[in-house]
Amino acid sequence: MTRKIVPVIMAGGKGTRLWPLSRVAAAKQFIRFLGEETLFQKTLARVADPSRYEPAVVITNDEFRFLVAEQAREAGYDLSAIVLEPVARNTAAAVAVAGLVVAQKFGDDALIQILPSDHEIKVDDTYKECVATALEAAEAGNLVTFGISPTEPATGYGYIERGEALPSGAYKVARFVEKPPLDKAEKMLEAGKFYWNSGMFLFTAGNIIDELQAHAPDVLEAARQSVELAKEDLDFIRLDPDAFAQSPSISVDYAVMEKTRNAAVVPAAITWSDLGSWDAIWKLGDQDESGNVVVGNATVVNSRDTLVMSRNTHLAVQGMEGIAVIASEDAVYVGRLDESQEVGNLVKKLASEKKTEYLTETHPTSLRPWGGYTSFLQGDRFQVKRIFVQPGKKLSLQKHHHRAEHWICVKGTAEVTIDGKTTVLHENQSTYIPQGAVHRLGNPGKILLEMIEIQTGSYLGEDDIVRIDDEFGRA
Repeated sequence: MTRKIVPVIMAGGKGTRLWPLSRVAAAKQFIRFLGEETLFQKTLARVADPSRYEPAVVITNDEFRFLVAEQAREAGYDLSAIVLEPVARNTAAAVAVAGLVVAQKFGDDALIQILPSDHEIKVDDTYKECVATALEAAEAGNLVTFGISPTEPATGYGYIERGEALPSGAYKVARFVEKPPLDKAEKMLEAGKFYWNSGMFLFTAGNIIDELQAHAPDVLEAARQSVELAKEDLDFIRLDPDAFAQSPSISVDYAVMEKTRNAAVVPAAITWSDLGSWDAIWKLGDQDESGNVVVGNATVVNSRDTLVMSRNTHLAVQGMEGIAVIASEDAVYVGRLDESQEVGNLVKKLASEKKTEYLTETHPTSLRPWGGYTSFLQGDRFQVKRIFVQPGKKLSLQKHHHRAEHWICVKGTAEVTIDGKTTVLHENQSTYIPQGAVHRLGNPGKILLEMIEIQTGSYLGEDDIVRIDDEFGRA
């Protein structure tokens, strides 16, 4: 009987290459680009077969902890653990923690599959055969990486050159190649023995721990201390911040895979994308007869090979070719699809200027463990928000030093507590929370609660919240 695999999903990245939809506090793995599932939920779906996989271990950061828990719950997937990194230390430290946590829970011989949370992969027979080959190679003592069969001389990926064949059907890794210039990428494509480095791995917990001890002992020691001193908080494992911060910030490729004699690669001729640019989103989208991909509120005429996406504003696009037009609630991006790899430079420019810095950091819609809110309108001493609360959830018991709030119930049933007195609001009813009043909002109903909140006062920042009691451990 084939042993089960423990999937470890890396979900802490904060990329901004898909701006304006993705931001530092709104990472692409938690966003719905194409279809109803987020990339994180699609990753969970790939490892959902209980005959083949144990429930996943997710490694993320404190800021994303409730997003991970809520999106897993929403999609109906159980998790073995949610591990919180206190600071970013690249993939070597995360893999070290994964090896230690899995060994602790499942034993040293447990098989681990490392999966980025933001990749789009088609799960078909070819994909399953690749996993089976990798599993056999890992059981033979190899550290296995998945090499994507290249379809073009891409310069945005690292490459892996295959060496001698192994009995499992995998190959020894001859060498890793940094992201190449175009001429070098073209030569590697012609050679036929180079693959894109996918960032996916399969090995046993004991083997990766041994290899880290041999090649990156400082990384392993920092990870070991952070796990031993970790604290459990609700459903989360909080790594010790001081210990984890001692780890060098280095990738697992540099730390181990380029040094070990046991690196193997499985050539994977699978449908795969890291969705690192708007061009990649367009290629995977449902194109009409003119090659346009249209998502959300938009009208597109006399245009070809164009990507148009809008969250709420209606976009009217005419006479475009090879263009991306992307509208979030507070910003619009327009650029050539063949230059979409350069969005990162545009984001850096926005981040460098005080008046636009906020556009790269936060999103008008912020998700919370109880639901979330969207900021619609801000002015001098006032702000208007839409608050949505999931059934059975409630916000913290809190007060504000600098603002008062007006709440209007527009959908569902609201349970409102103000200075110890609790009342129930139905649709079209409202209430007022004076400055300094201790208050709480909850949803006792079975449908989503939606409220309009009007804040007034001298300071309206989110840090003007004094939490007195909170079921999510934030008080």
